[in-house]
Amino acid sequence: MAVQRTFSIIKPDATKRNLTGQIVAKFEEAGLRVVASKRIHLTKAQAGQFYAVHAERPFYDELCEFMASAPIVAQVLEGEDAIAKNREVMGATNPADAAPGTIRAEFAESVGENSVHGSDAPETAAEEIAFFFSGLELVG
Repeated sequence: MAVQRTFSIIKPDATKRNLTGQIVAKFEEAGLRVVASKRIHLTKAQAGQFYAVHAERPFYDELCEFMASAPIVAQVLEGEDAIAKNREVMGATNPADAAPGTIRAEFAESVGENSVHGSDAPETAAEEIAFFFSGLELVG
């Protein structure tokens, strides 16, 4: 397996409850390293641009409102098979289906307010990282 980078967001429901450190600890315990991180408050327009792939879906407006409701933590994680590892640590989108010990099983409030986002493929990771970070912000 190769070392790769993936993108992660700690969502507003988690930042509002001061869970950032606990969530980052879960990533690090799983062998992922944070190589870039920033706490920002998205506007609804910025959230809409980031989630444009979902623009035709019925939950799009609600998602954009939610993502603009409080600060997020955008981060780049690095490690062996980082994309799959991140998704494993996050758990299933629906917290009721998430394995015990995963972020969503422990911290998510609902399917919509599920505490974290993670890239699902190398191409998506590259696009999402570039949306939030410049090359100067990524440490080696």
